[in-house]
Amino acid sequence: MKMIGISVVMALSLLACAVAPAGGDDFNARILAAVRAMPRGGGYDGSDATKNLLPKACAVENGRLVIDARQAQPSFCSSATYLVLLQALEGVVPPEALSSLLPVPDQADGEGVFGRWNANGPGCAKLVADLDAGDNFTDWEAARPGDMLKIWWTEAIGNRERGHHVVYLGHDDEVVRFWSSNQPGGYGEKEVPRSKCKRVLFTRVNRPENFAKASGLPPRDEWLAGMLVREFSWSEVARVCRVR
Repeated sequence: MKMIGISVVMALSLLACAVAPAGGDDFNARILAAVRAMPRGGGYDGSDATKNLLPKACAVENGRLVIDARQAQPSFCSSATYLVLLQALEGVVPPEALSSLLPVPDQADGEGVFGRWNANGPGCAKLVADLDAGDNFTDWEAARPGDMLKIWWTEAIGNRERGHHVVYLGHDDEVVRFWSSNQPGGYGEKEVPRSKCKRVLFTRVNRPENFAKASGLPPRDEWLAGMLVREFSWSEVARVCRVR
């Protein structure tokens, strides 16, 4: 098991050297490469204790990002997709900017960068919109593998919602296929009937260099923090997140 873990860390480190920094479809390719370098399994747990494992899994050392996703097991959906995002950003934004993206213990929804990404509702989409780092959209036929995808299992958005955050891999008329931390197994691929997806929101990061501006965001996003305590309409989400 020790050798397997070392291989995972080495693969993640080599990934940044193997793919040149770029936006658009090239960044989707970086996302998919990061997914392939992730471990499998480890279990799913959405508790605060599990959230506090995430800071142990990533660091910037000697100007390079080091990720050991085994340290964030068990995991949950937005912790998994965030580790993938960080790895894809290595080499795209400078080390000091990467440092500002690292999660910290007890990071509440809406606080800092990971707290935004991890928030209920469109956390990822709102962060990307605020940084002008990509585009948010709902058209299934416009989706490409490597896009981020928020799935709502019910119509509720906000404090009563049930959802899932994933890396989109593909779909047909019947199912959608994705990678994330999934119940009950943890890191891995899964497919579900599209009929179970009451609402979807795709996010394509095509200006990843703009994540270097994340340190200039306010410490807390009150709108996203509010997702914990009240319900929101889709029209409000679409307006605030500039959904097309």
